[in-house]
Amino acid sequence: KMAAGEAAGRYRSSMSRSKDPSGLLISVIRTLSTSDDVEDRETEKGRLEEAYEKCDRDLDELIVQHYTELTTAIRTYQSITERITNSRNKIKQVKENLLSCKMLLHCKRDELRKLWIEGIEHKHVLNLLDEIENIKQVPQKLEQCMASKHYLNATDMLVSAVDSLEGPLLQVEGLSDLRLELHSKKMNMHLVLIDELHRHLYIKSTNRVGQRNKEKGRMSSLVKDASVPLMDVTNLSTPRKFLETSQFSTPGSSSMRDISLLEIKEDTELDPEENSGVFMGILIKGLAKLKKIPETVKAIQDRLEQELKQIVKRSTTQVADNGYQRGENLSQDNQPR
Repeated sequence: KMAAGEAAGRYRSSMSRSKDPSGLLISVIRTLSTSDDVEDRETEKGRLEEAYEKCDRDLDELIVQHYTELTTAIRTYQSITERITNSRNKIKQVKENLLSCKMLLHCKRDELRKLWIEGIEHKHVLNLLDEIENIKQVPQKLEQCMASKHYLNATDMLVSAVDSLEGPLLQVEGLSDLRLELHSKKMNMHLVLIDELHRHLYIKSTNRVGQRNKEKGRMSSLVKDASVPLMDVTNLSTPRKFLETSQFSTPGSSSMRDISLLEIKEDTELDPEENSGVFMGILIKGLAKLKKIPETVKAIQDRLEQELKQIVKRSTTQVADNGYQRGENLSQDNQPR
């Protein structure tokens, strides 16, 4: 027993010196290898067995003493292990779900892109259908604008419709007849505008001059009964003076000299011919949109002599008629001179 106690103490001291179990094992092996006698080895072996038995007994006693704490620790460890295992399984499931969602999102993205493209196509088709519907109403609206002499609106409408029919709607076979009709109207539209321009440039302006002189002569005949008033041609309004002054402009409007062609706009609520200067500006703007300014200049040059002769002829007739009327009035008043 003394020997066993000494061996156990020696092993404990060895364990206290070194926490590494391998060091104790090496010490035992060295002790056994250095002894020459078998009996010494058996003795050493017995000491070791006794020491191990004592350690087992001490371990059993400690287990009995700390059974509750040990059981709680083991259960806690098992619970922690189970939680870790469950968490790993859940993380694995989450990863699989994320991969599945990623694949589904890729598929949804392709579907959404396809639907987006289809939406754009449908929107474009609807816009084309609306444009076709509006263009089908162009002939009727054009006729109304031409009848009311709103030529600028008519020109804008016609040019826009022809551009659409010969552009985005060129492949629509159902619009071929309408395309030919509107194209023909566009080719002949400038002729109507040129005629209107000549009418205002040569006829309308001179008619206003004659009307003013007629009214002036009537007023002077009422005032002066004795003699025939002489015609003062220095103050007569000629077409050139008409363009340079605002004597025939409507109240509140500026002179033609101050009006830019780009600023001229057509009011559909008013009479388009109320202001001849603005009306002629609208006609020129319409001709510019039709790209027919060269043809307009050529037509004005070709018809200039003829129109001036017509002005002289109409003026002569007006003067003769005015003189004859005055002679009749004087003869009725017994003043044959």
